[in-house]
Amino acid sequence: MDSTSKTIATNRKAYFEYFLSDALEAGIVLSGSEIKSIRQNGCSLQDSYVVIRNQEVYLLGMHIAPYAQANLFNHDPTRTRKLLLHEKEIRKYAQKVKEKGFTIIATKVYFSRGKVKVEIALAKGKKLYDKRETQKKKDLARENEKIGRIK
Repeated sequence: MDSTSKTIATNRKAYFEYFLSDALEAGIVLSGSEIKSIRQNGCSLQDSYVVIRNQEVYLLGMHIAPYAQANLFNHDPTRTRKLLLHEKEIRKYAQKVKEKGFTIIATKVYFSRGKVKVEIALAKGKKLYDKRETQKKKDLARENEKIGRIK
């Protein structure tokens, strides 16, 4: 992500639920009403994930609200959207998903030089004790910050 980018949506739940690695920027194929809706309302990555079919990458479950002025030519809010990646990257991700039990999660949507980009990452699910450890670290950091402000 460069200095000319603006974050639209992040998948905060993904950082809590998964160990993330190998983040990668991908383009996304959108219609005109989807772009306008993203500029106006944003979008949601909650419950979205990535699949690889026939050497192509697709994003499922991303919600983009219908654009009010598009009326008849509006889009389906949760349709499957194609992601644009190089073949080498697709093969690398497909191999890791197949071998090591990883899944691919969309972590962030942002504008980069006027185009919508999606950051995807390989994810491995956390166990309950890992989630507790993450929560403990957050609470400890919050307490330290509170103590620092009081002094």
